[in-house]
Amino acid sequence: MFKFRLHALMLCCLLGTLTAFVVAQDNNANQGPPEHWRGHGQADPAKRTEMLTKQLSLTSDQQAKVLDVLKSEQSQMETLHSDSSLSQEDRRGKMMDIRKSTNDQVRAVLNPDQQKKWDEMQRRRDQWQGHHHDGQKPGPPPDSSDQER
Repeated sequence: MFKFRLHALMLCCLLGTLTAFVVAQDNNANQGPPEHWRGHGQADPAKRTEMLTKQLSLTSDQQAKVLDVLKSEQSQMETLHSDSSLSQEDRRGKMMDIRKSTNDQVRAVLNPDQQKKWDEMQRRRDQWQGHHHDGQKPGPPPDSSDQER
């Protein structure tokens, strides 16, 4: 009888520990992106401009232009997201077109040195996303602030 109770107690402890572990993993997985990344995977245009200003040493004139481009992207993405008439595949294609256009517009605002840095940031982001979408566990991106789109 004592062995039975001991085994039952050990089983309960093991199940309790396992449950706590699973709940902790679930909570970590559901934390999501930082506050300025909430929404549709996009950072707030002002925060994105601020990050790009630090990374690329944008002038005040460039900052204003980049902010306008990023606000336009956000507006287009929100409109697209709310359009329920599109299939997921069509929506994804349009999102990619919007992102490409945004990237091209931002790049056009930059000087040649900034463009080199921008191109490298895009290359690293694309490389990280390629691993991420292949179902592999890539870990964090090389520099989380490189997640500009």
